[in-house]
Amino acid sequence: MNKVESWRWPEDRPQGTISPDDYEDRLGTITPMAYLPFGNGLSYGDVCRNDRGTLIDGARHGRILAFDPGTGVVTCEAGATLRDILVKAIPHRFFLPVTPGSGLVTVGGAVANDVHGRNHHARGAFGNHVRRLTLLRSDGERLVCSAEENAELFAATIGGMGLTGLILDAELQLIKVPSPHVQQHAIRFECLEDYFALIDRVGEEHEYSVAWIDQLASGRRTGRGVLWAADHADASCEYPDIPKGPKPSLPFSTPFNPLNSLTLKALNEYRFRREVRGETVSTVKWTSYFHPLDRLGAWHRLYGPQGPCRYQSVYPAENAEETTLRLLKTAREHGHASFLTALHRFGNAEARGLLSFPRPGFALTLDFANQGEATVKLLDALDRIAVETGGAVNPSADFRMSPAVFEASFPSWRKLEALRDPAMVSDFWRRTALALES
Repeated sequence: MNKVESWRWPEDRPQGTISPDDYEDRLGTITPMAYLPFGNGLSYGDVCRNDRGTLIDGARHGRILAFDPGTGVVTCEAGATLRDILVKAIPHRFFLPVTPGSGLVTVGGAVANDVHGRNHHARGAFGNHVRRLTLLRSDGERLVCSAEENAELFAATIGGMGLTGLILDAELQLIKVPSPHVQQHAIRFECLEDYFALIDRVGEEHEYSVAWIDQLASGRRTGRGVLWAADHADASCEYPDIPKGPKPSLPFSTPFNPLNSLTLKALNEYRFRREVRGETVSTVKWTSYFHPLDRLGAWHRLYGPQGPCRYQSVYPAENAEETTLRLLKTAREHGHASFLTALHRFGNAEARGLLSFPRPGFALTLDFANQGEATVKLLDALDRIAVETGGAVNPSADFRMSPAVFEASFPSWRKLEALRDPAMVSDFWRRTALALES
């Protein structure tokens, strides 16, 4: 699969899915490896695909079941989106402790991929804030799972890519904030060395941080970019809490790739120069800071006929500067231009999930227009760098990782296989873990 077909806008549901109710009605006649839970399809690869089976459309069950405005504990069905939770919680001055770049991710998907945000150094990943969940196994058992009850299955479900059963609902602990919006500190740096010289201090001083990197810059400018650090603004912030109104959306894919090296060089120059030297402070709406991917509907169509391709790896802090330089250089040498290149500092919070991707170190994200075999060759080269340095490659952003790279990234995968619900499998799991088993 060289074309990434997993990413979908929520209105563009896959065909042939069944509801959780339909799945429950079939219990007792379930065929092994015939199903897979599906949220909103915002993964870039095949962790949310089961082309030989049937997808269970969890988004059909998306209710908020309970919310305590005193404690910030929310219980919801797995198909509720992160934005649904925020719309409910923000008027009471609660916010998600961890949120990825899109609010359209379902809670079930956030748990299954143990997603991270811009504050991993402060609060860990999404799974660190799940109090409990209800899991439906194909043998008909409904299991309440938490750190105290069915703890082994709880750990396998967080970051378990939907393979342990169908998540019915989850209970989350939100955080109290004075405002959902943020006070942002934009810090321009001239090269990658400058970034690493300031990131530890910034991480200690601020709740959130992420750096944009100019992947195409070379020579003395290699790794230049902007570090956006932030904290929640105070209660006097005047922006409306819940922005309303329609947003623009791309109606169709372009027949060519407009995000090529030539156009992105110009765009990157503009991105870099619009931030003045030093540090500037401004107030930014929560939707813009936390969910930039939601500002333009069906944005993935910008990447041309073969769609977007995301690559994300995490690697130890000890050699992070050198590793980042190697990854950036390799992408340039393979003739690929990344539209959005992000560098995150991951903290030391212990992952709740058995196969959680976030771990201490640094994570580099690269977004390319898919060029078929040329892109696969690049990604294989990036994999080698990540594994050589003791790092890992993110399954939720992958569509061709080799079994060997998967095993090097997640040496505990056999524990998940032992706990996998027999009814559940994904194309990713067939391609990696089950290939290692055979």
